[in-house]
Amino acid sequence: MKQILLVEDDEIMRITVRDRLKREKWQVDVAINGHEALNRLDQKHYHLILSDIRMPGMGGMELLERARKHSPFSDMFLMTAYGSVEDAIACLRQGAADYILKPFEMDDLIIRINRIFEIQTVRARCASLEERCSQEYQDMIGNSTAIRNIFSLINQIGPTDSTVLISGESGTGKELAANALHRTSHRADKPYIRINCAAIPEGLLESEFFGHEKGAFTGAHAKKLGRFELADGGTLLLDEIGDLPLGLQAKLLRVIEEGEFERLGGTRTIRVDVRLLCSTAKDLKEEVREGRFRQDLLYRLSVIPLHLPPLRERTEDISLLVAHFLRGFGRKRGMDLTLSNEAMQSLIRYDFPGNVRELKNIIERVSVLSPGPEINCSDLPADLHALRTAVNETASMPLNVVMASAEKQCLINALAHCDGNRTKAAGQLGISRKNLWEKMKLHGIEL
Repeated sequence: MKQILLVEDDEIMRITVRDRLKREKWQVDVAINGHEALNRLDQKHYHLILSDIRMPGMGGMELLERARKHSPFSDMFLMTAYGSVEDAIACLRQGAADYILKPFEMDDLIIRINRIFEIQTVRARCASLEERCSQEYQDMIGNSTAIRNIFSLINQIGPTDSTVLISGESGTGKELAANALHRTSHRADKPYIRINCAAIPEGLLESEFFGHEKGAFTGAHAKKLGRFELADGGTLLLDEIGDLPLGLQAKLLRVIEEGEFERLGGTRTIRVDVRLLCSTAKDLKEEVREGRFRQDLLYRLSVIPLHLPPLRERTEDISLLVAHFLRGFGRKRGMDLTLSNEAMQSLIRYDFPGNVRELKNIIERVSVLSPGPEINCSDLPADLHALRTAVNETASMPLNVVMASAEKQCLINALAHCDGNRTKAAGQLGISRKNLWEKMKLHGIEL
């Protein structure tokens, strides 16, 4: 119930307004002057202070100033006669929510008060959302267009039950995105179960997924619940789904389509209600072309694709990430860690093949090894020094030599990123496979 403090020295006006407000099912307390109002504010919180401006002792303007200190989250609505309109406008400039001229229609007063309460509701929702987002995204730090688009998409798809396929290079924060999707869903207070498909031996994966009955195989001394059962009603994250064996892919497809399965060694069909999230650093379309991943399963998993950009595509976020990591590691060392401008420029020039995870590891390393609170270029890893030295050296080299060296390094990086697959590397570079082969031959690159 909304709490209103009515401050009015005129008894007839006070009783008239109080009775009308109570008809709206609002709780109304009254005070005859500003001093009495302050005493009320010391004892209770009010959503709204409805006060006359001209009163003996302490008027509405002084009450506004002092009420903001006593009750900063209460709005103030002023009632004024024609002769004190300028005072009312001055109060608005000092933070009052609204004013109304006497004599006024009661219906007009009620409409204005309801409008103030609606604004309070919006403010409360915004504050709640801001706090919720700060908890949901945790280490997903950034202000670039790329990362803000990710935040927006998570807010949009989090509350749904749709299956989401989270893709991106290693270290881009796929698990953090999955965590955020779960926390923004209506399943946030339900189980959140994760399984890394690449970390469990193939022979044990089916049991991990669906569980087993006692005696189902050698060593099965007791019944075990699988991850799907444990996640019933909540969310299941299948990390590195691209490494799932083909035989288990078919069984996973059945669970997605029918929502049911049997434990190993069991005959009873078990139904579950699970929101499925999947993540992968692999190109699943390429895996389908190579015959390592089922196309029909890919269609089922990628209902909503969520691709996380590599750090090299959002370099404007590096300084924010560095500041975030420095605060965390600085607290552990009991000091305020800083990074010199030169060291920051070295980080920004680096392409971070390991993405945010690599940046975090670098900051942790230098925060431990740095002798003082300021981290300089000399404290950074050797490969970043080499990059800085190479940049300085190229400044005095002929342009054709610099371009040739850059092209060679670009080819090497693309081939390494694609595990030596020339077709894939050529596609990434935007050239034909024949052109790639010719350039490799020119630069003496062998696989």
